[in-house]
Amino acid sequence: MKPSAASLILDLLLASNHAQGLSVGELVSACQLFDLSDNSVRVSLVRLAVEGKVEAVGRGHYRLGPQALDLAQDVASWREVGTRMRAWTGDWVMVLSANLGRSDRKALRRRERALSLLGFQEWEKGVAIRPHNLSSPVDDLRRRLYGLGLERQAAVMVVSELDEPRAAAVRGLWDSRSLNSTYRHTRVQLEDWMAQAHGLSLDAAARESYLLGHQAIRQVVFDPLLPDPLVDGVARQRFFDAVRAFDEAGHAIWQRFIDSRRAAA
Repeated sequence: MKPSAASLILDLLLASNHAQGLSVGELVSACQLFDLSDNSVRVSLVRLAVEGKVEAVGRGHYRLGPQALDLAQDVASWREVGTRMRAWTGDWVMVLSANLGRSDRKALRRRERALSLLGFQEWEKGVAIRPHNLSSPVDDLRRRLYGLGLERQAAVMVVSELDEPRAAAVRGLWDSRSLNSTYRHTRVQLEDWMAQAHGLSLDAAARESYLLGHQAIRQVVFDPLLPDPLVDGVARQRFFDAVRAFDEAGHAIWQRFIDSRRAAA
């Protein structure tokens, strides 16, 4: 999927030297790889500056603004995602939100996104659940859910000793076969691309590495981080390792791209 000018600008600035930033010309050249017009880049820069997400640093240069610092931290955190899990003892974290209603569509979207980001699945109406295998204590998990948009009226609790029929039903909420297949498929796709990237032009390599890497990182961010035996933990770790290696390769390609534009300026 073609990125928007704003999202591409933020991604490029996230990956750049923060103090130096990038010039408008460099951002325009990068966006042209995705058929984004000069005007869309300049309009997006103005809007992002008003929102405090970018700021001018020198004449015609931009870097991340103060309102994007949390974004930078969140983006960087995906690389340590594998450290967020602990051994699973069979307990579950449950969120009760039936009392909140569903008429406020914006609140509902925020609620569902918060639960999705932390790997919860709806068990029954107004009841979401996930294995209690994240390394954070439940108090931290509760605060994170609230910070992501879950209403504070929702109850977040640990549940243990579900009877086996209910435990089996809960374990079936996640499509483990699909998750395992996706881990293997994406890992092979990334590794195959890296093995053949030397044959691509610099423009093609930059464009493809961004698109593939963006999708792979999104997959990592939204991974439910389920414990064994709900998923193949070894396959997942190999996938995470491949995404980190691909991200490093992509950064190197984009640095070469930016350097080539600076040399031609």
